[in-house]
Amino acid sequence: MRFYIPLLFLLFPLMVLAQTGSITGKVIRMDNKSPMAKASVFLSNSSYGTITNDDGTFTLSGLKPGQYELVVTSVGFEDFNKTIMVPRDAKEPVRVDVEMIVKTTQLHEVVITTPENWKRNYEQFVKLFLGESANAKKCKILNPHSLSFLNHKAKQSLEAWSDEFIEIENKALGYKVKFLLKEFNYNGIDNIISWEGKILFNELPGSVSQKKQWEEKRNDIYYGSNMHFFRSLQNAKLSEDGFAVMILERKPNPNRPQQEMLMKKINFWGQNNIDSANKYRRLYNLPKYDENLIRQPLKETDIARATEQPGVFVIGFPEHLYVMYTKKREEEYMADIYRPLDMPNYQVSIITLHTQYSMFDMNGSIISTPPPLFEGTWSKNKVAELLPVDYVPGELVLKEKL
Repeated sequence: MRFYIPLLFLLFPLMVLAQTGSITGKVIRMDNKSPMAKASVFLSNSSYGTITNDDGTFTLSGLKPGQYELVVTSVGFEDFNKTIMVPRDAKEPVRVDVEMIVKTTQLHEVVITTPENWKRNYEQFVKLFLGESANAKKCKILNPHSLSFLNHKAKQSLEAWSDEFIEIENKALGYKVKFLLKEFNYNGIDNIISWEGKILFNELPGSVSQKKQWEEKRNDIYYGSNMHFFRSLQNAKLSEDGFAVMILERKPNPNRPQQEMLMKKINFWGQNNIDSANKYRRLYNLPKYDENLIRQPLKETDIARATEQPGVFVIGFPEHLYVMYTKKREEEYMADIYRPLDMPNYQVSIITLHTQYSMFDMNGSIISTPPPLFEGTWSKNKVAELLPVDYVPGELVLKEKL
């Protein structure tokens, strides 16, 4: 099976990690053109960040080649965002001059809530956002009251946002994460979590032994991750790196009613009629889909191509992409993930595209909006398992969990 994407190159250039680039510029106010000192300047989802000098100038250096989102923030001003490509062979810094606009409107209405409701919403948010893993237990939000919440009980949904950086101390991975959370949404009916925000990673201070433990944990998270997959895909190293990809055909199960209707029936009858509630629970436990896995492994050129824009690639495929990582076993049972009985319990993730194709860059980051939907192993990782896009695994040898 071969899925062609027109007007794209066929070759996959190898990532060159040793080369570095830089971004320089100046930040001024748009209204009076005066320079802005101490504005935050960073590349979102990375460990590259600084503040502007007294004359508004800034420099980000030692940058790994790739596409980034440059973000500039300052209290009382609208955020500045611009997509920047740091080329492999740049002889001069990328120049970006920024004009900041005074903020005049609020993105969200003021939400009035009781301390009890806020605490309940916050506890739910922490479980959904940071996760419930061993790593999440070593994470702490240092300024929780910067968060606002809106809980829709009827829709079983939770919204959250912050107008300032949320500061997260991650002692599992050795990062202090500054997170400008623009939007967080949890759909409790379909159990889907989505968020939009800007992130900056800073290294935590630690002893030599602590840093070694952090690097081991970072490596363990990286290998088999979606970042690892997309880097392997562009470098034509899927099989070598332990990935096997196939097409998953999926149709809605005709014997299972709609998810929203089942949830409403269970909630209604759960308080009134146990027999009726159990009836709908049995229907709820039916598989959502009739699925068939096409067991023919795909090559990199079956699903992805380099684009005319250096360092940018696209992935496209029919149906759903079934990604198996053969160097780790799945430690948790996931009822919603299809697995043939004769298949080893390797880690499995499913990619579903919202459009015909999705774009990603040489760092292994999705740059399309909306991003693909991940199910399975990749969906378990929350903010507690986030790595910066410029992360490069160390020389530690991955031990296969077989």
